[in-house]
Amino acid sequence: MKHFLNLKDIPSKDLRKILVDAKKRKISRKKLSHLETDKDAPLKGKLLIQMFEKSSLRTRLSFYLAIKQLGGGTLTLRPNELHLGEGGESLADTAKILSTYGDGFMLRTDSDIKIKNFKKYMTIPLINGLSPFSHPTQILSDIFTVEEIKEKPISKLNIAWIGDSNNVLNSLISASVKFNFKLSVGCPKYYQPNKSLLAWAKKTNKEIFIYNDAKKAVLNADVIFSDKVISLNDKVNKKKKLNDFKKFRITQKLLNYAKKDYSFLHCLPRGDEVDEKVFSSKKSKVWQQALNRVHVQKSILLYCFGKLR
Repeated sequence: MKHFLNLKDIPSKDLRKILVDAKKRKISRKKLSHLETDKDAPLKGKLLIQMFEKSSLRTRLSFYLAIKQLGGGTLTLRPNELHLGEGGESLADTAKILSTYGDGFMLRTDSDIKIKNFKKYMTIPLINGLSPFSHPTQILSDIFTVEEIKEKPISKLNIAWIGDSNNVLNSLISASVKFNFKLSVGCPKYYQPNKSLLAWAKKTNKEIFIYNDAKKAVLNADVIFSDKVISLNDKVNKKKKLNDFKKFRITQKLLNYAKKDYSFLHCLPRGDEVDEKVFSSKKSKVWQQALNRVHVQKSILLYCFGKLR
């Protein structure tokens, strides 16, 4: 049994195995419809329980299709449907019940402590579908998309991130260490990446290049990543934050500093941080990026269930 919680804690060779398997499975499904099962049905009879404490579209749909295509089933729970929390059932007891009824548990949560505690008490694989600190399933899928588009290992590419220092960037920083690619981050001075994560990267002799100038960050970039500046549960002065990021808006003028054959990725949902012309251009691969969540998460499930080929 293996958990999938943070990219920094998973061996590089295992992450690569997941991507290799995802590529094979995507190719083998070319003639199959969404709900048709993979021929080997490796997770037949298995139940994935999902719980969402934060809104979700792509994570919910992609995990639903992922377990279905592998031959298993899924049950989605909302926190208000459980006794978990204040005056109700303890997290430890909830974890034990989930472990009794299900074969795997995917949690999208507003608490990293909750992820840690569920791991402590669960006897089935736990998958982090998003937490305040990281979004590992998103970024591993994004690595898959980058290599699919560019037809080469990501280690040979220059990657740029323009935007807020959030959970998605944290996972991208972890990925830059695990897959050994150059990562340049463009963000305002008071929105620097997580210090402890940068210290961890430094210990591995990996330098993350941080610029308070968007042009310097995208210079000669092969791929530009971005995310929404104001997230759904962002408890900040939104007007001030948007003003702080005014010079980091992704426009065609900015992307002229990247390589001519650059690709643009955005994990969605989007806001005003990206110009419509960029988002809807041929160099934008956001829809391919979104669909690939299904293929990679299938291989993540197989990894957690000990069924990875």
